[in-house]
Parts: sequence; C-alpha cells; structure tokens
Amino acid sequence: MYDIHAQVKILCLLILISDSSENSSALHVVNVERNGKIIYTWKGNQRETHIGLYDLQTKENEHLYMFERDLRIISCSVNSERTLLAVSFRQYTEEERVSRLLQSVSKYLTLLIEIHPINNVRVLKAVDSCVRVQFLYPVEGRNTSTESRLLLVSEDKYIEQFDICVAVEEHKVVIQNSGQLPRARVADDLIWAQWDMTEQRLFYIVPKESRCTLKCVQFYPDENFNSILESHLDISVTDTRVKLVNFGYDDCQDQDVTSTSLNLRIFTSKAGGLCVCCSLASDIPDVITYSIYFLHKGYSKTFTVSLERTASHQLKEVAFLNLDYYVAAYLPGQFLHLLNIQHPDLLCYSLFLTGEDARIDTLQNGSIQSPLMSTILDGCIGRIYAVSISDSALLEFLQKSKRDSERLAALHCALLCVRSTADLEMKIIWWISENLSTCHSFDPIQEFIVASLYSRMCSETHNLDKLLPYTSLLDWIGVIPGAVCTTDIISLPVLEFQNSKGFWEKLNSNLESVKYAEPHLHYHSNVLRREWQNLSEEQKEERRTTTYLRNIFENAKKVLSHLDTWDSEERLVPLFQEEDYQQQLLMGLLNLVHRIMKEVWKRYRLHSCIFCFDERGSAAEFAVFHIMSRILEATNGMCMPLPPGFHTLHLGLGVRCLPLHTLLHYIDNGVLHLTETCVRKLLKDLDDTEKNEKLKFSIVTRLPEALGQKVRQFWNHPINANLIARKYVKLLLEKLGSRQCSRPISERRPVPVEFLPLNYLTNMLAEIENQGVHPYEKQDHVNVRFVEEAALKHTMMLLGLKYS
Repeated sequence: MYDIHAQVKILCLLILISDSSENSSALHVVNVERNGKIIYTWKGNQRETHIGLYDLQTKENEHLYMFERDLRIISCSVNSERTLLAVSFRQYTEEERVSRLLQSVSKYLTLLIEIHPINNVRVLKAVDSCVRVQFLYPVEGRNTSTESRLLLVSEDKYIEQFDICVAVEEHKVVIQNSGQLPRARVADDLIWAQWDMTEQRLFYIVPKESRCTLKCVQFYPDENFNSILESHLDISVTDTRVKLVNFGYDDCQDQDVTSTSLNLRIFTSKAGGLCVCCSLASDIPDVITYSIYFLHKGYSKTFTVSLERTASHQLKEVAFLNLDYYVAAYLPGQFLHLLNIQHPDLLCYSLFLTGEDARIDTLQNGSIQSPLMSTILDGCIGRIYAVSISDSALLEFLQKSKRDSERLAALHCALLCVRSTADLEMKIIWWISENLSTCHSFDPIQEFIVASLYSRMCSETHNLDKLLPYTSLLDWIGVIPGAVCTTDIISLPVLEFQNSKGFWEKLNSNLESVKYAEPHLHYHSNVLRREWQNLSEEQKEERRTTTYLRNIFENAKKVLSHLDTWDSEERLVPLFQEEDYQQQLLMGLLNLVHRIMKEVWKRYRLHSCIFCFDERGSAAEFAVFHIMSRILEATNGMCMPLPPGFHTLHLGLGVRCLPLHTLLHYIDNGVLHLTETCVRKLLKDLDDTEKNEKLKFSIVTRLPEALGQKVRQFWNHPINANLIARKYVKLLLEKLGSRQCSRPISERRPVPVEFLPLNYLTNMLAEIENQGVHPYEKQDHVNVRFVEEAALKHTMMLLGLKYS
C-alpha cells in the first residue's frame, strides 16, 4: 500500500499546498466523503480494479472491494458505517460494444454491494446514460444506523433518493429490502448539479425561459429533505447536457469540455457567504470572461482578462477554488485571482496575480476542482491537495509590490484572513514604518488599525462585521491591472426555512443586512467625531455631568487601569500615564497604537530614557518622530484615540529633532500638542542660555491658560515673571469690569515707590483683591506685590539699572 502523507510546497507565491499522495501514478481519487475519507482506485498486476479508502485522520488505508476485470470507475461512495458500497462504472465503450455484438448490453452499470463482509451485489441501474452515486451522511458521532440513504444522479436530468434498510444476520450486514428499494424524486429537468458533502446539501440549476433558476435542497440527518433556496441567475446556457460537480471525480470526465459547456461552481463561507462562480468561453480569441455572483451581497462582478502566451494544449477553462474568505479564479499559466467573499465591493481587496506569481507547478494543466473548502483535486493524476495562503509568501509579496492595489490587498489579506501571529504583525509594522511615503492612495497605518480591530472584534462577537468598518477607505478609484471589471445588481435569493441554524441563519442575516442596514447602519468616523465634539462642548460650557458622561469616564478609568498590566517589554516605549480627559473618552484602540509604537521602538533600537533636552536627536529618533506624526494624522483622520503619554513622547522627540522654527510651526498647526509633563521637564531641565530662553519663551507664550498657570512657576526667570504679572493684571481688570475704585487705600510698601502710575495701578489692584477676586487661587505668591516687583524689575532692566 502507499503513503499519502507527504508535504509539498509549490512555487505559487501565495499558495501553500500539502500533497495527499505519493507514488500514485496508478491511483485515482474518485470521491471525498463528508468525514474527509478519500475513496480511490488502482489497477492490480492482472489489471483487476481495486477500491480503497484512506482516512486523513488516522493515515490508514482500507481495502473495500475488488473487481476481477479492468473497469473504468465513474462514481463510488461508501456509507458512514462502511457496510455498503455504491459503484457506477462503464462496462464497455461504444466501439467495444459494437465489435463484440453486445448491443443489448447496457453501457453503464450501477451496483449496491454489501461489504461487511463482502456478500451480495444488487443492480440499481443498467442504462446507457451515466449515473453518479452518493451516500448521505448523518451527524458525526451518531450511533450506528440501520438505514442508509443514497442519492442517484442521472445524466437523464433527474436525481432520486434510495432508502436502504440493513440488518445483521450471522455476523453479516445485509440489505433487508427483498424487492425494489423505496425511492423519492429529489429534482427534475436539471442541467447542472453540485453536491456539498460537508453540509449535505444539493445545489442544482433548471432552465427557465431565457434565464436559469438556482435551487438548493438541504438534507437533514434524521429527517427528509426540503428545498430551502431559490435564486434567479442571468446566465445564458446553450449546451443543455448535464454537468455534475462533486459527484465523483472521473479522471477523463472533463476531456470533452466544449466552449458552450457550463463551467460553474458554488462556494459557501463560514460567515454566511454564498457565491456562484461561472465562466463561458469568449467569442474573442485569447480572452477569458468569468463572473462571480455574490448572492449574499446582491450584486455580481464580471471580469474580462486578455491572455498571454496562449498555446493550443493549455487549459482554456477557468478553475474556481474555495478558500473560505476568498474564492480563487485560476487559469494555469495565466493568472490567479483571489476575490474577497466577505467584502467584495472594493476591488483593492482582491489579489490579481500574473506571470511567475500565479504559477502553480504542482498542478497540471488539466482538470482542477475544489471538492472541499481549502482543497484542490487534480483530476489528471488523481491527487488531492490541502490549500492555504502562505503568510511568508504573502509578506514577501507585500514587500516587493509596487502598486497600491497589490499592497492594500496583501495587507488586508494578512491582517484579516491569515492567522495572525506576533511575528507576522511585527514584520507588517516594520514594513509600514518603511513605506509610509510610498503608499499614495491609502494610509497603511489607518488600514492596520481598522483591519486589526475588525479582525479581533468580529472573531469575538457575532454580527459585528455588519457594523464595524473593515477598511479605512470609503471608495477606490483605481483599477486592477490586467482585468476589466463590471458590476451588476442582482436579485437576492429567496430562503424558505424555519429554525435553521448554522450557515442558513448567517446567510439570512447577511441578506437582511443588505435589505435594511447597508450602508445606513455601517459605522463611520463622522458619527464618532460629532459625539466627540458634543462632549467637548459639554466640558467647555461646564454643564452638569450627566449619567451618560459619568458612564464614559468610569469606563475610561477601567481601560486606563489595564495599562498597568503591560509587561516589561511593552514598557520599552516611555508613554507617560497622564490625565487627558478627551483621550479618556475613547480608549478602544490604545493597545493597537501601543503595539505599533513598541515595534517601531524595537525596529530603530531606541531606549526608554530619551527625555534629555540638552542634546540633539539621532537619525533613528527623527525617523520615529516622523512615524509618530503619521500615526497622529491617521488617528485624527478616523477620530480615534491615542494612548496616554503619546503627545508627551511626540513633543519630546520634536524638541530633540526639529529646529526651533519648525518645532513652533508644528505646535501652531496642531501636529505637536503641549503637555504638562513635557513642558514642565523642559522648563526645569534646560538652563537659561540665550538659545534655551528663546525656546522656553516660545513655548510658554503658546500654553493654554489652565496649563500655563500650572507650569510657568517652574521657570524662575524675569521674562516668565513678567508674563505671569501681565496675565494677572489682565485677569483682575477683566474681573473688575465697569466697577470703579470707591476710595484710595493705604500704601502696601513700608517705603513707597515714587512712581505715581505704578502706585495707582497697584492701589487699584489691591482694592480688587480686597473684594475677594483672586484669579490665581492655587498660587498664593502671585498677587499685587508680585506684580509690583515684576514691573520694577522689568523697568530697571529696560533702563539698564541694577534692581535691589
């Protein structure tokens, strides 16, 4: 027997495939059952035909049956108890039948065989039209059943179900029905059918006037079956021969593909996505046209691709593959197109690969099918492969891409579809830090934040994907090089079910969302921006705190308390824990921004103690400052919060890295925010050289009033004292308003100053103070005496005299 556990990494840039078989030149996969077990055939030394079963879980093979002659097996299925085997095969070719004068012998034979142990054989069909067989599988873990149900699919355009009762007699499992087996008609007049073995449902298409109608029958474990979906498709079909998908895998079944045959596949996703993928040969040479009907979204996209290097022996039929979050349209030697199922509206989230990037060497230019999610069957050699998107190849593609559409698609795929790891996130952040200026049509920081938040929250909470933004873009005006796309609105499918769970419930939720929610209920940052502005107005007008505001502040305190749990490595970035009430209102994305900061800090090898203002910043610090400026721009654009201390760190790097005029320009334009922590440290640590005095004066004159009152006291300098005195006088006079001094007051100094204007001013200010007006209540040393001293010092300094 053979080993089918080899691992093979193919050359396709984005696909990682593990081979399921080796030494299988004489082996052919004929079916994949619901439990993942693979039915295969091979020829013996005497050309006898063997049927075997491979278990992917146990890696074991089991011999099921042997025919003593060389037969071409068309279809084969085994029931879940492995007691019954259904086989359909071709007895003779047309030439053999004529040459042997066997006109009365049917061309195809369908058998039902008892195999536990091998015993009786019953003929189900003996006809000249091809028949496919498929056992229905009950729920996993159910006890052994005495009844099996078998689907029989005929090229005569009908499908019927056989009910088979078995019993144990003398240690043998035998069929109880002595006469004809009970049967029920499932579908009629079909021209196409596809079996979903995982979910036990049948999709089929019947022609209706100029259009086609897609229907779906759901089979239940312990019940009957019922029609659950109907959808009208605008697909023109001229070839009415039946095309069957996933009803056995005949290695020669697609050799007779004509230009008018219906190449169609239906794929579902775990999130309730339902896609119809189809292609018909174009009338224009070297042009391929294929359409994806996103039934769960209510529209379709049709792509037209001009082919290169075409040869007559190359496959001209597009193969469609199911990768759960993506469907792939693949034409060997030409292109590989990954289309996002969940968010197909923006083409920038679809990867269109050509040339070497789209080459899959392991697969031959033959029949390629996707029997199960994330699997590929190569019908030419009878091999089945597991398929996944390679994170390392995806990262390599992201790093080498030059087009924004490819970069955005790869970034989105890495964040939302590939199982994210700390190492992958780190490398993505490093790539972002190096390519901020090269992405022209999107902001990579915004995309990282939004996509990461979407991925984390949607995995935890059901239906949030219908409300949360999945991208920072509102639209996309670019095109995908190599493909022309048109979008059409289609009718939504009609569902008929009651109390159905799983896929049908999610699909129905998606359809309801299309009808009533999208895009009206979809989150937009403008909603949050209006709320933020309203809260700011509440604070400015000093309104009474409402229950709503109190809840927000309480939630903010809880979020801030979690910041203390950051580990020592995360503390590498010196983010100060400050009071910032506006930031406390919105804390949902703190960890994401902090993760970016941590990786950037490690990338440029900065240490945590950089707040020393007496030396200039390094090139690495300037690079980090630039990245922080882009983070600020990105979060402001989406009205998102920053971790407490971000502005302090940003300002500190700005003081170290920027010349004074540029620093002040950044402050005046809101790029740099003056924070108490940074300004206080700057005023205390820098000495009063002429250059530093200019810096300090420029900073303190730009401080908001409330912040200025707190930090100016830390600069013991005449210039600062003069500023404080002027501000104090201004505030006292504003408080005075239209009131006049009613009486003169006595001099406050034991030795009066012989300067009448100053005397008059100080007397008036003292009267205002005596009336209980004191703007600087928390700074007792700022009073009329302080103003008088500052005025005298300033005057003497201007006159060049020494004050004593």
